[in-house]
Amino acid sequence: MPEKPFAVFMDRDGTVCEEVGYVNHPSRCHIFPFSAEAVRIINRAGAKAVIISNQAGVARGYFPESLVVEVNEKILRTLKSRRAHLDAIYYCPHHPEVGEAPYRLKCDCRKPGRGMLDRAERELGVDLSRSYIVGDRKSDIEMAALHGLWSALVMTGYGRGEFDYHLSQWEFQPDWVCTNLLQAVRKILMHSRRKHRQ
Repeated sequence: MPEKPFAVFMDRDGTVCEEVGYVNHPSRCHIFPFSAEAVRIINRAGAKAVIISNQAGVARGYFPESLVVEVNEKILRTLKSRRAHLDAIYYCPHHPEVGEAPYRLKCDCRKPGRGMLDRAERELGVDLSRSYIVGDRKSDIEMAALHGLWSALVMTGYGRGEFDYHLSQWEFQPDWVCTNLLQAVRKILMHSRRKHRQ
């Protein structure tokens, strides 16, 4: 039986795209110039490139869920135009304490919960035990640690502030601290090749 692929799960805002606060219009979504190359490296390695994102602005009433879909479609189109392919974008529109039904919800998909990981395992056939999470927030690193994945904290988005002022107090530490997504992906592929040879 062929080996299941691993996945590189990437946070959206602050990791793949610039952090601008709540993205309440597609024009506010700007992909970092290095993101396409990072995704192409994942593609060439035969791994799955997946964005996972908390989008609680829906629950908060800042924008409709259709706007999240529109922004994600823009990301897919832009990366495709740069010869980079995302296998999926998963997002959580919920918040456990804010908003109205059906978005005010204690769900399992909001990071650091494992719902989006389970969905990727089910829909993309990924091996979570060999997979990675890259992000700029505590919830990304916590998600990886709680569910058995490796993690990289990037210094884009909120990452620099998290690193300088909060990282030492976190219960879970990232496996790597990287300048940006591209550096993280390069480290991940080196690590994956070493693990595969063992």
